[in-house]
Amino acid sequence: MLTAHSPAKLNLFLHITGRRPDGYHNLQTLFQFVDFCDQLEFDVEPTGSNISVHPALEGVPIEQNLIWRAARLLQDITGCRQGARIHLDKQLPMGGGLGGGSSNAATTLVALNHLWQTGLSREELCALGLKLGADVPIFVHGHAALAQGVGERFEDVDVPEPWYLIAIPACHAPTAELFQEKQLTRDSDPITICAFLDGAGHNDFEPVLRKRFPLIDQCLHLMDTVSKARVTGSGACLFSSFADEQSARSANQQMVERMPAFKLTHNDVSWRIAKGLNRSPLYTGCLASLV
Repeated sequence: MLTAHSPAKLNLFLHITGRRPDGYHNLQTLFQFVDFCDQLEFDVEPTGSNISVHPALEGVPIEQNLIWRAARLLQDITGCRQGARIHLDKQLPMGGGLGGGSSNAATTLVALNHLWQTGLSREELCALGLKLGADVPIFVHGHAALAQGVGERFEDVDVPEPWYLIAIPACHAPTAELFQEKQLTRDSDPITICAFLDGAGHNDFEPVLRKRFPLIDQCLHLMDTVSKARVTGSGACLFSSFADEQSARSANQQMVERMPAFKLTHNDVSWRIAKGLNRSPLYTGCLASLV
């Protein structure tokens, strides 16, 4: 059995810099991991090629489950005749902009490539991951990076690793629909890492999300009373950064105390404190040798 972390990511900023002829969008974004993770357990089936994933994700047929799809894709590309039993301990919210599904797919590719001894390089796994989703390669890559294109071209960066207070609103932000919003900004200028560290950068989805989801707007207003909050990915999760864990926990307490003033209840939003990481916790334990 192999147990592996499947971490969340934050988009510290996300600029949409143009629209491509194929309908996709060019992005510039800064990815950083956090120690808020799903956990996956893998047992190899040495005979037979069956892939099972437990428990099933509610409302997601097995053929659409990114864990199952990643395992099947690795089998198809490499001709592997082994199977696997996979157990998912799901902690990351679905549709929250934290990349949970993409992270699960990446962890599956890395772990099964190791267990099945299929021999693909990190670069080959990244290319394979892109067939499953634009965010999968960064999770395979495993290092904080400035990403461009549809998110598949990386430049490794080492930026401060603060503590984050993450808000998880009780709503789902549909990425594909949001990309079609007429009011979405599609011509933001790229920025440098130095400019980001000096305070530049934003998330182009934020105005659209504020208008479409009053709950997200309420949460942002609440969080801004303590520290500037931002959206990650296409939402719905939000985050604020703090210099240390104690400051993040103090902010969390203030959020809880101020929620009634913003007409928010514990059914509307939950909170999570997490440490920013430039190196993915995927590559720990028996996978540490793959770094």
